[in-house]
Amino acid sequence: MLLLISNNAEDEPRFQLSDGPQSQLGYGIDVEGLKVGEVAVIDGNTFGYPIERLADLPAGDYYVQGLLHKYETFNLSTGHTVKLPMDRGEGQQWNRAPGNLYSIPQKLHIDPNSASTHKIMLDQVIPPIDSPSDTKYIKHIKLKSERLTAFWGRPMYLGAHVLLPEGYDEHPEARYPLVIMHGHYPSDFSGFRVDPPDPNLEPDSSARFSLKGYNRIVQQEAHDFYKAWTGPDFPRVILVEIQHPTPYYDDSYAVNSANMGPYGDAITYELVPYIESQFRGLGEGWARAMYGGSTGGWEVLAAQIFYPDEYNGCYAACPDPIDFRAYCLVDIYQDKNAYYVEGAFKRTLRPGHRDYLGRVNSTLRDMNHRELVLGTHSRSGQQWDIWEAVYSPQGPDGYPKRLWDKYTGEIDQEVAAYWRENYDLRYILQRDWATLGPKLEGKINIYCGDMDNYYLNNAVYLMEDFLQTTDAPPYGGEVTYGDRDEHCWNGDPTQPNAISRLRYHRMFIPRIAKHIDATAPAGADVKSWRY
Repeated sequence: MLLLISNNAEDEPRFQLSDGPQSQLGYGIDVEGLKVGEVAVIDGNTFGYPIERLADLPAGDYYVQGLLHKYETFNLSTGHTVKLPMDRGEGQQWNRAPGNLYSIPQKLHIDPNSASTHKIMLDQVIPPIDSPSDTKYIKHIKLKSERLTAFWGRPMYLGAHVLLPEGYDEHPEARYPLVIMHGHYPSDFSGFRVDPPDPNLEPDSSARFSLKGYNRIVQQEAHDFYKAWTGPDFPRVILVEIQHPTPYYDDSYAVNSANMGPYGDAITYELVPYIESQFRGLGEGWARAMYGGSTGGWEVLAAQIFYPDEYNGCYAACPDPIDFRAYCLVDIYQDKNAYYVEGAFKRTLRPGHRDYLGRVNSTLRDMNHRELVLGTHSRSGQQWDIWEAVYSPQGPDGYPKRLWDKYTGEIDQEVAAYWRENYDLRYILQRDWATLGPKLEGKINIYCGDMDNYYLNNAVYLMEDFLQTTDAPPYGGEVTYGDRDEHCWNGDPTQPNAISRLRYHRMFIPRIAKHIDATAPAGADVKSWRY
Protein backbone atom coordinates (compact mmCIF):
# COMPACT_ATOMS: atom_id res chain seq x y z
CA MET A 1 0.00 0.00 0.00
CA LEU A 2 1.49 3.32 -1.09
CA LEU A 3 0.73 6.87 -0.05
CA LEU A 4 1.98 9.39 -2.62
CA ILE A 5 2.24 13.09 -1.80
CA SER A 6 3.20 16.06 -3.96
CA ASN A 7 3.30 19.83 -3.57
CA ASN A 8 2.08 20.46 -7.12
CA ALA A 9 -0.66 19.45 -9.54
CA GLU A 10 1.61 19.09 -12.58
CA ASP A 11 0.88 15.34 -12.64
CA GLU A 12 -0.64 12.71 -10.40
CA PRO A 13 1.56 12.01 -7.36
CA ARG A 14 2.01 8.37 -8.49
CA PHE A 15 4.00 9.66 -11.46
CA GLN A 16 6.23 12.05 -9.50
CA LEU A 17 8.36 9.71 -7.37
CA SER A 18 11.90 9.59 -8.74
CA ASP A 19 15.59 9.44 -7.83
CA GLY A 20 16.23 13.04 -8.85
CA PRO A 21 16.06 16.30 -6.88
CA GLN A 22 12.50 17.07 -8.02
CA SER A 23 11.10 13.87 -6.53
CA GLN A 24 7.92 14.14 -4.55
CA LEU A 25 7.05 11.89 -1.59
CA GLY A 26 6.17 8.25 -1.09
CA TYR A 27 5.36 6.07 1.96
CA GLY A 28 4.71 2.34 1.84
CA ILE A 29 3.60 -0.58 4.01
CA ASP A 30 3.00 -4.28 3.38
CA VAL A 31 -0.62 -5.35 3.76
CA GLU A 32 -1.58 -9.00 4.06
CA GLY A 33 -5.05 -10.23 3.15
CA LEU A 34 -6.62 -6.77 3.14
CA LYS A 35 -10.33 -7.09 2.36
CA VAL A 36 -12.67 -4.71 0.58
CA GLY A 37 -13.72 -1.99 3.01
CA GLU A 38 -10.87 -2.61 5.45
CA VAL A 39 -8.48 0.19 6.37
CA ALA A 40 -4.70 0.22 5.94
CA VAL A 41 -3.05 2.74 8.24
CA ILE A 42 -0.03 4.82 7.22
CA ASP A 43 1.06 6.88 10.22
CA GLY A 44 3.80 9.27 11.21
CA ASN A 45 6.38 6.51 11.69
CA THR A 46 5.87 4.89 8.27
CA PHE A 47 9.11 4.72 6.29
CA GLY A 48 9.24 7.05 3.33
CA TYR A 49 11.33 8.76 0.71
CA PRO A 50 12.79 11.34 0.39
CA ILE A 51 11.52 12.50 3.83
CA GLU A 52 12.07 9.39 5.88
CA ARG A 53 9.19 9.76 8.36
CA LEU A 54 5.79 11.15 7.55
CA ALA A 55 5.90 12.85 10.97
CA ASP A 56 8.71 15.08 9.66
CA LEU A 57 6.65 16.46 6.77
CA PRO A 58 6.23 20.24 7.14
CA ALA A 59 2.62 21.25 7.75
CA GLY A 60 0.92 22.51 4.61
CA ASP A 61 -1.40 21.82 1.70
CA TYR A 62 -0.51 18.81 -0.46
CA TYR A 63 -1.91 16.67 -3.24
CA VAL A 64 -2.42 13.16 -1.91
CA GLN A 65 -3.04 9.82 -3.63
CA GLY A 66 -3.20 6.21 -2.50
CA LEU A 67 -2.32 3.10 -4.54
CA LEU A 68 -2.49 -0.63 -3.86
CA HIS A 69 0.08 -2.68 -5.77
CA LYS A 70 -1.38 -6.17 -5.97
CA TYR A 71 0.70 -9.25 -5.23
CA GLU A 72 -0.09 -12.85 -6.09
CA THR A 73 0.98 -16.11 -4.44
CA PHE A 74 3.58 -18.34 -6.09
CA ASN A 75 4.38 -21.86 -4.91
CA LEU A 76 7.92 -22.31 -6.17
CA SER A 77 9.52 -25.60 -7.11
CA THR A 78 12.06 -24.92 -4.35
CA GLY A 79 9.30 -25.49 -1.80
CA HIS A 80 8.95 -21.81 -0.90
CA THR A 81 5.80 -19.72 -1.10
CA VAL A 82 6.33 -16.08 -2.08
CA LYS A 83 4.06 -13.16 -2.86
CA LEU A 84 4.99 -11.01 -5.82
CA PRO A 85 3.39 -8.75 -8.43
CA MET A 86 2.68 -10.61 -11.67
CA ASP A 87 3.34 -8.57 -14.78
CA ARG A 88 0.07 -7.64 -16.46
CA GLY A 89 1.31 -6.36 -19.78
CA GLU A 90 2.79 -3.09 -18.54
CA GLY A 91 6.36 -4.26 -17.93
CA GLN A 92 6.36 -4.21 -14.12
CA GLN A 93 5.42 -0.56 -13.63
CA TRP A 94 3.69 -0.28 -10.25
CA ASN A 95 2.05 3.03 -11.10
CA ARG A 96 0.59 1.72 -14.39
CA ALA A 97 -0.08 -1.95 -13.64
CA PRO A 98 -3.58 -3.03 -14.76
CA GLY A 99 -5.75 -4.09 -11.84
CA ASN A 100 -3.99 -1.93 -9.27
CA LEU A 101 -6.34 0.20 -7.20
CA TYR A 102 -5.76 3.91 -6.70
CA SER A 103 -7.50 7.09 -5.63
CA ILE A 104 -8.20 10.33 -7.44
CA PRO A 105 -5.65 12.87 -6.16
CA GLN A 106 -7.10 15.24 -3.60
CA LYS A 107 -5.77 18.38 -2.00
CA LEU A 108 -5.44 18.05 1.77
CA HIS A 109 -3.99 20.07 4.60
CA ILE A 110 -1.52 17.85 6.44
CA ASP A 111 -0.19 18.76 9.86
CA PRO A 112 1.90 16.03 11.49
CA ASN A 113 1.42 17.76 14.86
CA SER A 114 -2.34 17.39 14.60
CA ALA A 115 -4.23 14.34 15.82
CA SER A 116 -6.53 14.45 12.81
CA THR A 117 -6.69 11.62 10.26
CA HIS A 118 -7.56 11.54 6.58
CA LYS A 119 -9.32 8.72 4.80
CA ILE A 120 -8.53 7.97 1.16
CA MET A 121 -10.78 5.71 -0.85
CA LEU A 122 -9.10 3.56 -3.50
CA ASP A 123 -12.04 3.48 -5.89
CA GLN A 124 -10.23 3.58 -9.25
CA VAL A 125 -8.82 0.61 -11.18
CA ILE A 126 -6.01 0.83 -13.75
CA PRO A 127 -7.50 -0.62 -16.97
CA PRO A 128 -6.08 -3.51 -19.04
CA ILE A 129 -3.58 -2.86 -21.81
CA ASP A 130 -4.44 -3.84 -25.38
CA SER A 131 -2.07 -6.18 -27.17
CA PRO A 132 -0.41 -4.91 -30.36
CA SER A 133 -1.65 -6.15 -33.72
CA ASP A 134 0.38 -7.95 -36.38
CA THR A 135 1.40 -6.07 -39.53
CA LYS A 136 3.09 -7.07 -42.76
CA TYR A 137 6.51 -6.77 -41.17
CA ILE A 138 5.93 -7.19 -37.43
CA LYS A 139 4.58 -10.37 -35.87
CA HIS A 140 3.91 -11.04 -32.19
CA ILE A 141 4.27 -14.41 -30.52
CA LYS A 142 3.65 -15.83 -27.07
CA LEU A 143 5.04 -19.15 -25.87
CA LYS A 144 4.35 -21.06 -22.69
CA SER A 145 7.69 -22.06 -21.19
CA GLU A 146 7.74 -25.51 -19.66
CA ARG A 147 10.92 -24.74 -17.73
CA LEU A 148 9.57 -21.53 -16.19
CA THR A 149 6.16 -23.02 -15.53
CA ALA A 150 7.77 -25.81 -13.54
CA PHE A 151 9.81 -23.34 -11.46
CA TRP A 152 7.03 -20.85 -10.69
CA GLY A 153 4.27 -23.41 -10.14
CA ARG A 154 1.91 -21.77 -12.63
CA PRO A 155 1.84 -21.15 -16.39
CA MET A 156 4.58 -18.70 -17.37
CA TYR A 157 5.08 -17.24 -20.82
CA LEU A 158 7.74 -15.69 -23.00
CA GLY A 159 6.93 -13.33 -25.83
CA ALA A 160 8.63 -11.69 -28.77
CA HIS A 161 8.11 -9.03 -31.39
CA VAL A 162 9.51 -10.32 -34.68
CA LEU A 163 10.51 -8.00 -37.53
CA LEU A 164 10.50 -9.94 -40.79
CA PRO A 165 12.94 -9.08 -43.57
CA GLU A 166 11.90 -7.38 -46.76
CA GLY A 167 11.01 -10.02 -49.35
CA TYR A 168 10.11 -12.65 -46.76
CA ASP A 169 6.93 -13.74 -48.57
CA GLU A 170 8.50 -13.51 -52.01
CA HIS A 171 11.43 -15.76 -51.09
CA PRO A 172 10.02 -18.90 -49.45
CA GLU A 173 13.30 -20.72 -50.14
CA ALA A 174 15.27 -18.33 -47.93
CA ARG A 175 16.32 -19.17 -44.39
CA TYR A 176 17.61 -16.37 -42.22
CA PRO A 177 20.06 -15.55 -39.44
CA LEU A 178 18.44 -14.51 -36.16
CA VAL A 179 19.38 -11.22 -34.50
CA ILE A 180 18.15 -10.47 -31.00
CA MET A 181 18.00 -7.00 -29.48
CA HIS A 182 17.91 -7.33 -25.71
CA GLY A 183 16.65 -4.55 -23.49
CA HIS A 184 13.81 -3.54 -21.24
CA TYR A 185 10.24 -4.68 -21.74
CA PRO A 186 9.10 -3.60 -25.24
CA SER A 187 5.34 -3.03 -25.59
CA ASP A 188 5.79 -3.44 -29.35
CA PHE A 189 8.69 -3.52 -31.78
CA SER A 190 10.59 -0.27 -31.29
CA GLY A 191 12.36 1.98 -33.75
CA PHE A 192 10.50 0.86 -36.90
CA ARG A 193 7.91 3.14 -38.49
CA VAL A 194 6.44 2.63 -41.95
CA ASP A 195 4.81 6.06 -42.13
CA PRO A 196 6.75 9.33 -42.24
CA PRO A 197 6.71 11.41 -39.06
CA ASP A 198 3.30 12.75 -38.10
CA PRO A 199 3.21 16.38 -39.34
CA ASN A 200 0.64 17.23 -36.66
CA LEU A 201 2.71 15.85 -33.79
CA GLU A 202 3.08 18.49 -31.11
CA PRO A 203 6.83 18.77 -30.44
CA ASP A 204 7.90 17.85 -26.93
CA SER A 205 11.05 18.80 -25.07
CA SER A 206 13.73 16.36 -23.93
CA ALA A 207 15.22 17.57 -20.66
CA ARG A 208 17.90 14.89 -20.87
CA PHE A 209 19.19 16.00 -24.27
CA SER A 210 18.06 19.66 -24.19
CA LEU A 211 16.24 19.11 -27.47
CA LYS A 212 12.86 20.46 -28.48
CA GLY A 213 10.85 18.16 -30.72
CA TYR A 214 12.70 15.01 -29.73
CA ASN A 215 9.51 13.01 -30.32
CA ARG A 216 9.68 14.06 -33.98
CA ILE A 217 13.32 13.05 -34.15
CA VAL A 218 12.40 9.61 -32.76
CA GLN A 219 9.71 9.16 -35.42
CA GLN A 220 12.06 10.28 -38.20
CA GLU A 221 14.79 7.88 -37.08
CA ALA A 222 12.26 5.02 -36.95
CA HIS A 223 11.05 5.85 -40.47
CA ASP A 224 14.63 6.09 -41.73
CA PHE A 225 15.25 2.61 -40.36
CA TYR A 226 12.17 1.32 -42.20
CA LYS A 227 13.59 2.74 -45.43
CA ALA A 228 16.98 1.14 -44.75
CA TRP A 229 15.41 -2.20 -43.74
CA THR A 230 13.38 -2.40 -46.94
CA GLY A 231 16.14 -1.02 -49.16
CA PRO A 232 18.14 -3.11 -51.63
CA ASP A 233 21.41 -3.34 -49.69
CA PHE A 234 20.34 -4.08 -46.12
CA PRO A 235 21.09 -7.60 -44.79
CA ARG A 236 18.03 -9.87 -44.70
CA VAL A 237 17.73 -11.21 -41.16
CA ILE A 238 15.02 -11.93 -38.62
CA LEU A 239 15.16 -9.23 -35.95
CA VAL A 240 13.62 -9.97 -32.56
CA GLU A 241 12.84 -8.04 -29.39
CA ILE A 242 12.01 -10.37 -26.50
CA GLN A 243 9.39 -9.95 -23.80
CA HIS A 244 10.46 -11.75 -20.64
CA PRO A 245 9.09 -9.84 -17.65
CA THR A 246 9.28 -11.56 -14.29
CA PRO A 247 7.44 -11.03 -10.99
CA TYR A 248 10.51 -9.03 -9.91
CA TYR A 249 11.15 -6.76 -12.90
CA ASP A 250 10.30 -5.92 -16.49
CA ASP A 251 13.09 -8.21 -17.67
CA SER A 252 14.72 -11.45 -16.51
CA TYR A 253 18.34 -10.58 -17.43
CA ALA A 254 18.24 -13.63 -19.71
CA VAL A 255 20.14 -15.94 -17.36
CA ASN A 256 19.27 -18.75 -14.96
CA SER A 257 18.69 -17.52 -11.43
CA ALA A 258 18.05 -19.06 -8.02
CA ASN A 259 15.21 -16.61 -7.42
CA MET A 260 13.63 -16.36 -10.86
CA GLY A 261 14.27 -19.72 -12.42
CA PRO A 262 15.85 -20.83 -15.70
CA TYR A 263 15.18 -17.83 -17.93
CA GLY A 264 18.49 -18.28 -19.76
CA ASP A 265 17.63 -21.86 -20.72
CA ALA A 266 14.02 -20.97 -21.50
CA ILE A 267 15.04 -18.21 -23.92
CA THR A 268 17.91 -20.09 -25.56
CA TYR A 269 16.39 -23.57 -25.76
CA GLU A 270 12.66 -22.85 -25.99
CA LEU A 271 11.91 -19.38 -27.36
CA VAL A 272 14.75 -19.00 -29.86
CA PRO A 273 14.19 -22.38 -31.55
CA TYR A 274 10.45 -21.71 -31.66
CA ILE A 275 10.95 -18.37 -33.43
CA GLU A 276 13.36 -19.97 -35.90
CA SER A 277 10.90 -22.79 -36.64
CA GLN A 278 8.03 -20.36 -37.21
CA PHE A 279 9.89 -17.86 -39.39
CA ARG A 280 12.42 -19.94 -41.33
CA GLY A 281 15.48 -19.23 -39.25
CA LEU A 282 18.71 -21.07 -39.95
CA GLY A 283 18.47 -22.55 -36.47
CA GLU A 284 22.15 -22.84 -35.56
CA GLY A 285 24.45 -20.94 -33.23
CA TRP A 286 26.70 -19.61 -35.99
CA ALA A 287 23.67 -17.80 -37.44
CA ARG A 288 22.57 -16.02 -34.24
CA ALA A 289 23.84 -12.77 -32.76
CA MET A 290 22.74 -10.21 -30.19
CA TYR A 291 23.01 -6.54 -29.32
CA GLY A 292 21.56 -4.31 -26.65
CA GLY A 293 22.17 -1.45 -24.28
CA SER A 294 22.10 -1.01 -20.51
CA THR A 295 20.21 -4.03 -19.15
CA GLY A 296 20.36 -5.40 -22.69
CA GLY A 297 24.10 -4.77 -22.84
CA TRP A 298 24.65 -6.94 -19.77
CA GLU A 299 22.28 -9.58 -21.11
CA VAL A 300 23.94 -10.04 -24.48
CA LEU A 301 27.36 -10.35 -22.90
CA ALA A 302 26.07 -12.78 -20.26
CA ALA A 303 24.17 -14.89 -22.80
CA GLN A 304 27.26 -15.04 -25.02
CA ILE A 305 29.42 -16.17 -22.08
CA PHE A 306 26.94 -18.67 -20.61
CA TYR A 307 25.90 -20.07 -24.01
CA PRO A 308 29.07 -19.61 -26.08
CA ASP A 309 28.13 -22.13 -28.77
CA GLU A 310 24.55 -20.89 -29.19
CA TYR A 311 25.37 -17.33 -30.29
CA ASN A 312 27.91 -15.91 -32.70
CA GLY A 313 28.61 -12.44 -31.40
CA CYS A 314 27.41 -9.87 -28.91
CA TYR A 315 27.48 -6.09 -29.16
CA ALA A 316 27.06 -4.71 -25.65
CA ALA A 317 26.44 -0.99 -25.20
CA CYS A 318 26.57 0.75 -21.80
CA PRO A 319 26.17 -2.61 -20.02
CA ASP A 320 25.03 -2.87 -16.43
CA PRO A 321 28.00 -3.66 -14.16
CA ILE A 322 30.08 -6.42 -15.74
CA ASP A 323 32.72 -6.41 -13.00
CA PHE A 324 31.47 -6.18 -9.43
CA ARG A 325 34.62 -4.45 -8.27
CA ALA A 326 32.88 -1.55 -9.99
CA TYR A 327 29.25 -2.24 -9.14
CA CYS A 328 28.59 1.31 -10.22
CA LEU A 329 30.72 3.01 -7.53
CA VAL A 330 30.82 0.11 -5.06
CA ASP A 331 33.47 -2.58 -4.83
CA ILE A 332 31.27 -5.26 -3.30
CA TYR A 333 34.30 -7.36 -2.33
CA GLN A 334 36.29 -4.66 -0.50
CA ASP A 335 33.82 -2.02 0.64
CA LYS A 336 31.96 -2.56 3.89
CA ASN A 337 29.14 -0.13 3.12
CA ALA A 338 27.50 0.61 -0.20
CA TYR A 339 26.10 4.03 0.64
CA TYR A 340 29.16 5.66 2.19
CA VAL A 341 32.84 6.09 1.55
CA GLU A 342 34.06 5.71 5.11
CA GLY A 343 37.04 7.33 6.76
CA ALA A 344 38.27 7.60 10.30
CA PHE A 345 36.18 10.71 11.04
CA LYS A 346 33.88 11.20 8.03
CA ARG A 347 31.32 9.35 5.96
CA THR A 348 30.71 10.57 2.41
CA LEU A 349 27.59 9.55 0.51
CA ARG A 350 28.33 7.73 -2.74
CA PRO A 351 26.87 9.31 -5.89
CA GLY A 352 24.33 7.31 -7.86
CA HIS A 353 23.60 9.41 -10.94
CA ARG A 354 25.43 12.20 -12.76
CA ASP A 355 25.26 14.11 -16.03
CA TYR A 356 28.00 14.37 -18.65
CA LEU A 357 29.69 17.15 -16.67
CA GLY A 358 29.75 15.08 -13.50
CA ARG A 359 26.95 16.97 -11.74
CA VAL A 360 25.34 14.58 -9.26
CA ASN A 361 21.59 14.55 -8.75
CA SER A 362 21.09 11.35 -6.75
CA THR A 363 22.98 9.10 -4.34
CA LEU A 364 22.99 5.32 -3.97
CA ARG A 365 21.16 5.71 -0.68
CA ASP A 366 18.46 7.81 -2.36
CA MET A 367 17.91 5.18 -5.03
CA ASN A 368 17.74 2.28 -2.61
CA HIS A 369 15.52 4.04 -0.08
CA ARG A 370 13.04 4.87 -2.84
CA GLU A 371 12.99 1.17 -3.73
CA LEU A 372 12.49 0.21 -0.09
CA VAL A 373 9.35 2.37 -0.03
CA LEU A 374 8.04 0.64 -3.15
CA GLY A 375 8.56 -2.90 -1.87
CA THR A 376 10.28 -5.06 0.73
CA HIS A 377 12.03 -8.37 -0.10
CA SER A 378 13.46 -6.99 -3.39
CA ARG A 379 9.90 -6.42 -4.67
CA SER A 380 10.11 -2.79 -5.78
CA GLY A 381 10.38 -3.73 -9.46
CA GLN A 382 13.32 -1.31 -9.72
CA GLN A 383 16.98 -1.53 -10.68
CA TRP A 384 18.90 -2.39 -7.52
CA ASP A 385 16.29 -4.91 -6.44
CA ILE A 386 16.33 -6.79 -9.74
CA TRP A 387 20.09 -7.12 -9.56
CA GLU A 388 19.58 -8.83 -6.18
CA ALA A 389 16.81 -11.02 -7.58
CA VAL A 390 19.04 -12.15 -10.46
CA TYR A 391 22.42 -12.48 -8.76
CA SER A 392 21.66 -13.47 -5.14
CA PRO A 393 21.11 -16.90 -3.65
CA GLN A 394 17.61 -17.63 -2.45
CA GLY A 395 17.06 -16.87 1.22
CA PRO A 396 15.35 -19.17 3.73
CA ASP A 397 12.10 -17.21 3.24
CA GLY A 398 12.16 -17.80 -0.52
CA TYR A 399 13.11 -14.21 -1.38
CA PRO A 400 16.55 -13.03 -2.58
CA LYS A 401 19.27 -12.66 0.02
CA ARG A 402 20.23 -9.03 0.31
CA LEU A 403 23.66 -8.01 -0.93
CA TRP A 404 23.45 -5.18 1.54
CA ASP A 405 21.05 -3.99 4.20
CA LYS A 406 18.59 -1.89 2.23
CA TYR A 407 18.35 0.73 4.96
CA THR A 408 21.94 1.00 6.22
CA GLY A 409 23.97 -0.13 3.19
CA GLU A 410 26.06 -2.67 5.14
CA ILE A 411 27.38 -5.32 2.69
CA ASP A 412 27.04 -9.07 3.25
CA GLN A 413 30.33 -10.60 2.07
CA GLU A 414 28.89 -14.13 1.78
CA VAL A 415 26.35 -12.88 -0.73
CA ALA A 416 29.07 -10.91 -2.53
CA ALA A 417 31.12 -14.10 -2.88
CA TYR A 418 28.13 -15.86 -4.44
CA TRP A 419 27.70 -13.01 -6.91
CA ARG A 420 31.38 -13.28 -7.92
CA GLU A 421 31.28 -16.99 -8.65
CA ASN A 422 28.02 -16.91 -10.59
CA TYR A 423 27.47 -13.52 -12.25
CA ASP A 424 30.63 -11.37 -12.21
CA LEU A 425 31.20 -11.54 -15.96
CA ARG A 426 34.80 -10.34 -15.93
CA TYR A 427 35.68 -12.75 -13.14
CA ILE A 428 34.00 -15.66 -14.93
CA LEU A 429 35.80 -14.90 -18.18
CA GLN A 430 39.15 -14.67 -16.44
CA ARG A 431 38.52 -17.80 -14.37
CA ASP A 432 37.39 -19.89 -17.34
CA TRP A 433 39.25 -18.37 -20.29
CA ALA A 434 41.09 -21.59 -21.05
CA THR A 435 37.79 -23.23 -22.01
CA LEU A 436 35.70 -20.18 -22.94
CA GLY A 437 38.31 -18.28 -24.92
CA PRO A 438 38.38 -20.56 -27.98
CA LYS A 439 34.58 -20.33 -28.18
CA LEU A 440 34.41 -16.55 -27.81
CA GLU A 441 37.13 -15.32 -30.14
CA GLY A 442 35.81 -12.36 -32.10
CA LYS A 443 32.43 -12.45 -30.37
CA ILE A 444 32.81 -9.82 -27.62
CA ASN A 445 32.30 -6.12 -28.42
CA ILE A 446 31.61 -3.46 -25.78
CA TYR A 447 30.79 0.25 -26.09
CA CYS A 448 30.32 2.81 -23.32
CA GLY A 449 30.29 6.55 -22.83
CA ASP A 450 33.04 7.67 -20.50
CA MET A 451 30.52 9.82 -18.63
CA ASP A 452 27.88 7.14 -18.26
CA ASN A 453 25.19 8.48 -15.92
CA TYR A 454 25.46 5.43 -13.66
CA TYR A 455 29.29 5.14 -13.78
CA LEU A 456 29.00 1.91 -15.78
CA ASN A 457 32.16 2.78 -17.71
CA ASN A 458 34.20 1.93 -14.61
CA ALA A 459 33.40 -1.78 -14.92
CA VAL A 460 34.04 -1.65 -18.67
CA TYR A 461 37.56 -0.36 -17.98
CA LEU A 462 38.21 -3.35 -15.73
CA MET A 463 36.81 -5.76 -18.31
CA GLU A 464 38.98 -4.20 -21.01
CA ASP A 465 42.05 -4.55 -18.80
CA PHE A 466 41.45 -8.29 -18.69
CA LEU A 467 40.50 -8.71 -22.35
CA GLN A 468 43.73 -7.05 -23.44
CA THR A 469 45.71 -9.74 -21.61
CA THR A 470 44.02 -12.68 -23.31
CA ASP A 471 45.89 -15.05 -25.55
CA ALA A 472 45.43 -18.59 -26.80
CA PRO A 473 43.31 -17.04 -28.24
CA PRO A 474 43.12 -13.25 -27.94
CA TYR A 475 39.51 -12.11 -27.54
CA GLY A 476 39.50 -10.54 -31.01
CA GLY A 477 36.70 -8.03 -30.46
CA GLU A 478 36.63 -4.34 -29.57
CA VAL A 479 36.02 -2.05 -26.61
CA THR A 480 35.44 1.65 -27.33
CA TYR A 481 34.40 4.73 -25.37
CA GLY A 482 32.47 7.86 -26.23
CA ASP A 483 34.03 11.10 -25.05
CA ARG A 484 31.65 12.81 -22.59
CA ASP A 485 28.85 10.52 -23.78
CA GLU A 486 26.21 9.44 -21.31
CA HIS A 487 24.14 6.30 -20.85
CA CYS A 488 22.97 4.44 -23.98
CA TRP A 489 25.87 5.53 -26.21
CA ASN A 490 26.18 2.72 -28.73
CA GLY A 491 29.64 3.12 -30.19
CA ASP A 492 29.05 5.66 -32.97
CA PRO A 493 31.49 8.58 -32.51
CA THR A 494 29.96 10.52 -35.42
CA GLN A 495 26.61 11.19 -33.74
CA PRO A 496 25.51 12.81 -30.48
CA ASN A 497 24.11 10.45 -27.87
CA ALA A 498 20.55 11.59 -28.55
CA ILE A 499 20.83 10.21 -32.09
CA SER A 500 23.18 7.25 -31.69
CA ARG A 501 20.88 5.62 -29.11
CA LEU A 502 18.19 5.46 -31.81
CA ARG A 503 20.39 3.68 -34.36
CA TYR A 504 21.20 0.33 -32.79
CA HIS A 505 19.50 -1.63 -35.58
CA ARG A 506 21.13 0.21 -38.47
CA MET A 507 24.54 0.19 -36.84
CA PHE A 508 24.88 -3.40 -35.69
CA ILE A 509 22.98 -5.56 -38.20
CA PRO A 510 25.41 -4.92 -41.11
CA ARG A 511 28.32 -5.74 -38.78
CA ILE A 512 26.61 -8.92 -37.66
CA ALA A 513 25.93 -10.06 -41.22
CA LYS A 514 29.58 -9.49 -42.12
CA HIS A 515 30.75 -11.45 -39.06
CA ILE A 516 28.38 -14.33 -39.81
CA ASP A 517 29.66 -14.50 -43.38
CA ALA A 518 33.25 -14.61 -42.17
CA THR A 519 32.71 -17.28 -39.51
CA ALA A 520 30.08 -19.57 -41.04
CA PRO A 521 31.14 -23.23 -41.10
CA ALA A 522 31.95 -24.93 -44.38
CA GLY A 523 28.82 -25.76 -46.36
CA ALA A 524 26.60 -23.39 -44.35
CA ASP A 525 23.83 -21.46 -46.06
CA VAL A 526 25.12 -17.93 -46.52
CA LYS A 527 23.33 -17.33 -49.82
CA SER A 528 19.59 -17.98 -49.59
CA TRP A 529 19.09 -14.88 -47.40
CA ARG A 530 21.25 -12.73 -49.67
CA TYR A 531 18.88 -11.22 -52.21
